[in-house]
Amino acid sequence: MTDVGLRVDVDTWRGTREGVPRLLDNLDAAGVRATFFFSVGPDNMGRHLWRMLRPAFAWKMLRSKAASLYGWDILLAGTAWPGREIGRRFGALMRETRARGHEVGLHAWDHHGWQRNAGGWPLPRLVAEIERGAKTLQDILGAPVESSAAAGWRADERVVEAKEALGFRYNSDCRGNSLFRPLLRDGRTAAPQVPVTLPTFDEMVGPRMNPQAFTDFILASIRPGVLNTYTVHAEVEGIAMADEFKRLLANGRAQGYAFRPLRDLLPSDPGQVPAGHLVRGEVPGREGWLGVQQ
Repeated sequence: MTDVGLRVDVDTWRGTREGVPRLLDNLDAAGVRATFFFSVGPDNMGRHLWRMLRPAFAWKMLRSKAASLYGWDILLAGTAWPGREIGRRFGALMRETRARGHEVGLHAWDHHGWQRNAGGWPLPRLVAEIERGAKTLQDILGAPVESSAAAGWRADERVVEAKEALGFRYNSDCRGNSLFRPLLRDGRTAAPQVPVTLPTFDEMVGPRMNPQAFTDFILASIRPGVLNTYTVHAEVEGIAMADEFKRLLANGRAQGYAFRPLRDLLPSDPGQVPAGHLVRGEVPGREGWLGVQQ
């Protein structure tokens, strides 16, 4: 069997309310456990519409048919009304996710705020933002939060340094091809990174590829003997593309792939993970900079 790390990013109010329950049922039916990274603060994702002024982002929204894929309540959240706090309303669902055998980690306090501002915030503000999200999720779960994944993969050396103050067992903040421990400026190594190796739905689907072709493309992209990690979104694979995700799970199992939580990909001794660098870079199909394994 070839292991494939499966993570679920939960970015929004609607994704939590509608996408997570359906994902839990589909994962249960397939006998699969995953890592869920929850956003726990206000849902202000609609404020990303200001990025429509940027040609690259506007093209991505048109290419992926975002209005029909996500729904206008997601695309306008936090614009005409204050963003609703996700964790306050759906804490029981987050506890249920863990009770059903899935790993639960932190995605963000404010997903939109992190994507927009993390690149310029000073270190104390980064620490405070991560700490606020981690404490909120810890209070919801009644247990320490052991993993995190930066919203939109907006992460660099400063973000890695900020997260060290929280003592996470590992993070999944970047795109790359192998497990590594990021080097800090003082020469120390940080907690291991489990980078995402496979492209996401919104990066690929458009004129070059339809949703059905994407499922087959992802399965064909998995390689034995190397790190394979795949990200789905509650707002996509949990709602509009739920049937395609069921097909991916079924076909993946038939092809000998074992989908697992990210924590299962780590060795028992973190010292076995080699050191490396996490830097800013770009990924085709994704607008703006993000963290990449150098």
